[in-house]
Amino acid sequence: MPSSPAPTSKKTAPSAAQQVMHKLGLVRDIDLVLHLPLRYEDETKITLLRNARDGDTVQIEATVTQCEVQLRPRRMLKVTVEDETGNCVLTFFSFYPSQQKTMAVGTVLRIRGEIKGGFWGRQMLHPAFKVAGGELPQALTPVYPTAAGLPQPYLRRAIASALQRVQLPETLPPDTPPPVMSYWGDNGLQPMMGLRESLSFLHHPTPDVALVTLEDHSHPAWQRLKAEELLAQQLSQYRSKQERAALKAPRLTVPAPQAGTQTLVEQFLQQLPFGLTGAQQRVCREIAEDMARASPMHRLLQGDVGSGKTVVAAMSAMVCIASGWQCALMAPTEILAEQHFGKLVGWLEPILAPLGKKVAWLSGAQKKKERTAMLELVASGEAALVVGTHAVIQEQVQFHSLALAVIDEQHRFGVAQRLALRQKLAHKGLEPHLLMMSATPIPRTLAMSYYADLDVSVIDELPPGRTPIVTKVISDSRKDEVIARIGAQVAAGRQVYWVCPLIEESETLDLSNATATHADLSEALPGVTVGLLHSRMPTADKKAVMELFTAGIMGVLVSTTVIEVGVDVPNASLMVIEHAERFGLSQLHQLRGRVGRGAAASACVLLYAVNDNGRLSDTGKERLRAMAETNDGFEIARRDLEIRGPGEFLGARQSGDAMLRFADLDKDIALLEWARELAPVMLAQHPHLAATHIQRWLGAKSEFLKA
Repeated sequence: MPSSPAPTSKKTAPSAAQQVMHKLGLVRDIDLVLHLPLRYEDETKITLLRNARDGDTVQIEATVTQCEVQLRPRRMLKVTVEDETGNCVLTFFSFYPSQQKTMAVGTVLRIRGEIKGGFWGRQMLHPAFKVAGGELPQALTPVYPTAAGLPQPYLRRAIASALQRVQLPETLPPDTPPPVMSYWGDNGLQPMMGLRESLSFLHHPTPDVALVTLEDHSHPAWQRLKAEELLAQQLSQYRSKQERAALKAPRLTVPAPQAGTQTLVEQFLQQLPFGLTGAQQRVCREIAEDMARASPMHRLLQGDVGSGKTVVAAMSAMVCIASGWQCALMAPTEILAEQHFGKLVGWLEPILAPLGKKVAWLSGAQKKKERTAMLELVASGEAALVVGTHAVIQEQVQFHSLALAVIDEQHRFGVAQRLALRQKLAHKGLEPHLLMMSATPIPRTLAMSYYADLDVSVIDELPPGRTPIVTKVISDSRKDEVIARIGAQVAAGRQVYWVCPLIEESETLDLSNATATHADLSEALPGVTVGLLHSRMPTADKKAVMELFTAGIMGVLVSTTVIEVGVDVPNASLMVIEHAERFGLSQLHQLRGRVGRGAAASACVLLYAVNDNGRLSDTGKERLRAMAETNDGFEIARRDLEIRGPGEFLGARQSGDAMLRFADLDKDIALLEWARELAPVMLAQHPHLAATHIQRWLGAKSEFLKA
């Protein structure tokens, strides 16, 4: 049962602090009690000045003996205080008259700050203080995440009040086996802490607690919260999967051929210029079995760069078309969508043309006449396959009979975009089958948590003929050597990519830009055609550049990350990535995958620049080391999760809301396993408790998982 909102006066408008709380999402009592401290201050004891060591943060109780404003070397307030063991000077560079008045001579203050020694004796800089009086607290004082206009004392009172009001009925079933949250106490093995007990403790821990267990979240109270959070996520995922299983979708099965003829799928396989790998055949069977059911498929197809996901998508489309329905394929960039369109037209049109069917193309850059013609093909059903960018999901696009939606690079699309594509069939009372593809392999722990509602197929085998890529990490001080190597590659008939992170000069980031690099390489490589490609170019210009490079006429292509995915030029054998330390690890792996697609030996050069101190950041070092040590996309993904967290893999699945605030997928694998085992049992045997648990932890956020 959701808890009631924190009460506000009905007669007056919310205060400034209340408005800030609402902006921070602190609306319900449960929101407040789950707003946990960043750190704690120990105000439970008084330290005598003689016992305070230099560098210690301590609380003292002392009498003001002197209070004056000094103007040199700058304006400051100097307050001298003393207890029975010594004295200390408090220094304030920023202060109010009211504060000065509070610290009048003779006043006994309770002061907390860092003690520093020096030539002029002991001092504290900008300590916290208040007039002494009252009993000392019995618990550590919480310091909460906050924002301007929301003082700590106000937030502490609001949270303490919410903690008294909030309803926290136990949602774990009585017979629930504890996760690894039992712990050894003074009397042996202790049972796991209850939720209310855990929250109360984390907001007001006793002074005897080992602070390290609060800071690293290993304390049993933290373990209970992390387990509850992971359970809410798993429950939400499994419930979404159950709800989807109850929906209806078209059954897509290939009709048996007439005597002496082949099915459309057999025709498709026969005219391919290559055979499918064992892994491709396996995932094609998995997808076909899903689409043959009356409930909608929700499958994620994973495959490393160059593993052949496009042909699997084409095979799935042929199953859909052979069943008499339409298929849509959506890609995040125009270049990638055009690449797919070119391949699919070549593979499918010879089979579709005799049936009076076509492959349609939709993009935002189309001229009105061409777009209108394509929309008519889609609406009439003559377009059996529709390929495009976000234009595929625009309101004016009306499908005749959409049954399969394929989304490439799914992490680049948001929740609303995926839902819009699914809803293209909703008016018929049916859901389309959904196949999401990703060349960024999902680490196991991430697949177990954020993608628990999906069925996952993995292409774990590269097609024959792919050459290993040698990766070199080189300082940009050796750029001339790299350019000389480019000249040798082009002279040998090979082609080269040079990737830059920015289009134009930036005053805030010292990065090379594509335009300047294009000019430099054109000058350094006379007689070589050097092209330029970036996202701000008109579509026609981008298309012309890619056609020249694909045809082998252009030797070097200088580009921004617009060529990150999908570009397939087998003759390109060298990839140079400038300022590689600034790129994400999965993005570097994607870019590296643009070479090594032919028979020639291929290399990827990672050029890095050091900062003003002559150093490379620790994160930059980790990324470049990982790239040099492995070509395995799954190992790259695992390391990327360690370095950057889950955001790189999730994209907009959570619409910007991190659904795990407390649990750490890298450290809490045992808790995740516990939640995965408990969730389906709880949904089946205790549905009311499951619903209460999801609402408490996720509220409306659980809707994001349905995309």
